Amino acid sequence: MTDVMEQSGVPAGAGPSSTGNGPAGNLGPAPGNPGTGTTEPIAAARIAEIRVRIDEIDRTLIELWQERAALSREVGATRMASGGTRLVLSREQEILERFRSELGADGTQLALLLLRAGRGPL
Repeated sequence: MTDVMEQSGVPAGAGPSSTGNGPAGNLGPAPGNPGTGTTEPIAAARIAEIRVRIDEIDRTLIELWQERAALSREVGATRMASGGTRLVLSREQEILERFRSELGADGTQLALLLLRAGRGPL
């Protein structure tokens, strides 16, 4: 897992404040700052709105990840129960290429994680 870093380069939550945004010695966020990284009220409100949607997307991604992994495990179990192979490498290559072409190098890494979640480590 990758550590989250604040813009200052300090790990998130490790600085003088819990958000890294308050003045040194302050244990909370800057006044008027609900952990958004800004004290400007309109910007802070917009950031809070955007984060609501990000959290919705994250919940959906997690649900879809879990569903995909379960379906992939079912495919593997069905294939093996019928005398087939544990893996179909051409299918994995197809998935890797789809993610790489749409998302670049990060897509390849994401696809590898998805494949591992469904079939387990090689």
